[in-house]
Amino acid sequence: MAAADERPGLRADCTRCAGLCCVAPGFTASTDFAVDKAAGQPCQHLRQDFACGIHDDLRNRGFPGCTVYDCFGAGQKVVQVTFGGQDWRRSPRLAESMFAAFGIVRHLHELLWYLTEALTLRPARPLHGELERALERTALLTQLGAAELRELDVAGHRDEVNALLLRTSELVRAEAPGRRIERRGADLIGKNLRGADLRGANLRGAYLIGADLSGADLRMADLIGADFRGTDLSDARLGESIFLTQFQVNAARGNVGTQLPPALLRPKHWAPSAAAAPSQGGPR
Repeated sequence: MAAADERPGLRADCTRCAGLCCVAPGFTASTDFAVDKAAGQPCQHLRQDFACGIHDDLRNRGFPGCTVYDCFGAGQKVVQVTFGGQDWRRSPRLAESMFAAFGIVRHLHELLWYLTEALTLRPARPLHGELERALERTALLTQLGAAELRELDVAGHRDEVNALLLRTSELVRAEAPGRRIERRGADLIGKNLRGADLRGANLRGAYLIGADLSGADLRMADLIGADFRGTDLSDARLGESIFLTQFQVNAARGNVGTQLPPALLRPKHWAPSAAAAPSQGGPR
């Protein structure tokens, strides 16, 4: 896996953004968000300096969804590059275009995250040429102007990159010992998978909400798009899993025994030990 400092442009830098994630998306009151908010409407807790007024108390105030979210660095790219340092408050006429660009660039930055990781995977060396070209092409797309971004076929580009990432996944998973489990898109909500041998498993897009994966071995498992909301990852071996993101890790529960890829950070809300972890529950 890539070291944490090898993806600086793909990590959120809120000091160089304009609170885009607190304005552009809409959300409905739920266990993740305490209130309803329409897309394009600033969150009631967004300060004039674009900082969050309850940042240190988001979970206790009913906004755990905010602590999970990750823009992959799209916020600062849109503000600083696409719009040259302008923001939607000082230039309200740019608001709609800026919010639309944010959603598009976030998709592209997520692809850059996966492609960057794919280039670090030894079994994928036969594909490195194609991966490098895809990385370069995707990076160039993030430099487009706001109008060009809105015309971009993001879904089509994502499909092309995903096909390449799937080939990468197959090469990596082929090195896992034993039978490789195929559970792509599977409904595993609340399942007891404690201590399961999931080496080389295909868990792409699997619904693992509230599942118990404590002590599970997920080395070389493909976790792209897997839903880990409320999943217990205490003492799980994820250090050599592939295509895991900070967004997924933030949504899960874990402890100091949870092994993570070097590029990911241990969430502050995780329990210090398995014994201190809260009882298993559903999405938060």
